[in-house]
Amino acid sequence: MNITKAQVDALNAIITIAITKEDYSDKVEKVLADYRKNAAISGFRKGAVPMSLIQKQYGKAVLLDEVNKILQASLNDYLTTEKLDILGNPLPKMTEDFNWDNENLSFEFELGLAPQFSVDLTAKNNVIKFNVIADDKMLNDQVERIQKQYGKLISQAEVKADYEVRGTFTNEEKGINAPANFALDIFADKKVAKSFVGKKVGDVVAVGTKGLFDDDHKLMDYLKVAHDDVHGLDITVDFTIEEINAVEKAELNQELFDKLFGPGVIASVEDLKAKIKEDAEAQFAQQADQKFLNDVTDFLIESTKFDLPETFLKKWIKTVTETPLTDEQAEEEFAKAEKGLRFQLIEGKVMAENNLQITFEDLKAHTAELIKKQMAQFGQLNPSEDEINGIVARVMSNQDEVKRLSEQVMSEKMLGLYKEKVKAKSKEVNYEQFIKEMYGE
Repeated sequence: MNITKAQVDALNAIITIAITKEDYSDKVEKVLADYRKNAAISGFRKGAVPMSLIQKQYGKAVLLDEVNKILQASLNDYLTTEKLDILGNPLPKMTEDFNWDNENLSFEFELGLAPQFSVDLTAKNNVIKFNVIADDKMLNDQVERIQKQYGKLISQAEVKADYEVRGTFTNEEKGINAPANFALDIFADKKVAKSFVGKKVGDVVAVGTKGLFDDDHKLMDYLKVAHDDVHGLDITVDFTIEEINAVEKAELNQELFDKLFGPGVIASVEDLKAKIKEDAEAQFAQQADQKFLNDVTDFLIESTKFDLPETFLKKWIKTVTETPLTDEQAEEEFAKAEKGLRFQLIEGKVMAENNLQITFEDLKAHTAELIKKQMAQFGQLNPSEDEINGIVARVMSNQDEVKRLSEQVMSEKMLGLYKEKVKAKSKEVNYEQFIKEMYGE
């Protein structure tokens, strides 16, 4: 056997595997001998079928199977030994005049090679690292929301300006059927608020969505429509009133504070706002980190230039789908996958150059922390170490979970690296400003 590589260009190569009869004859003969022992052919005793008949009936199929095994093993060993970084899988080149009756056989495989490139994390960029704060307006709104949430609802016969209404937004054409509960001051258009006043349970109020809220994103919350649909949405929705309530706000006293956070944790409105601020900004930080990670990723994809073996990859895509693809369909699939492929290559380069690795201990620690947080949500604040370890073991016995958790751990490591090396600008914003920045408006 002889294996050679011919470099077509920087991103494409041809592997040629030349196989002689000595490479496969013993294996083929052994398989045929086993077939002969077990063959049941009319007119012959078991194990006494002439080898010529076995050869005629099974020889070509066995030859193809054994040669294919040799090819796969040899090709894999060669790629590993030569440390060739390939994209997709090797593709066999079809030869019209190929003859399986020849004793010496030669096979060619096309390779798509990974490009050589560098990643500069310290390059000049326009990435912004947001610091999202809970401002006074948000804190005051949250305090008022808590007072209403823990206040007393008093059923009313008809709507007044400072009442709350509960009901359902509907629009058959857009498939909207969204239960909602709100005070009338949520509307940016005061005429809409006034249209509710005087209405009773069972009444239907028609509301136009254009300019309904001070931020179109609130349509996502109240109408349950997707982000891509909210901008410029100009339809009429019907709101059917199901309940009308006046709200007697809860007093901001120690009884309420203890109910919220446990006995003696906070003792004043200032403490309450400080706690709200701490919890809110911890959540904001997670969202800001995710945006930073996404923005750095987009920057690296845009700024890290390299070519791909596109012709090879489009041909390879056609071989991995369940149903055959046309050239046009393969082109479309490649266009969809290209950004993800570029990110995988860049991420792999960053990981290798910065020695980012995931250890078993990393996975265990990450999983344990997630489990503790989940248990805390259900009031289990002090689980034993044995209990945590038992759950961790069960979770990590699931390969799909291990893959998902590994991706989370690597994202955390990449985020830490980006924070250290990427020279981003810092910007302090409130949450409302951050949402606009997040969605590019």
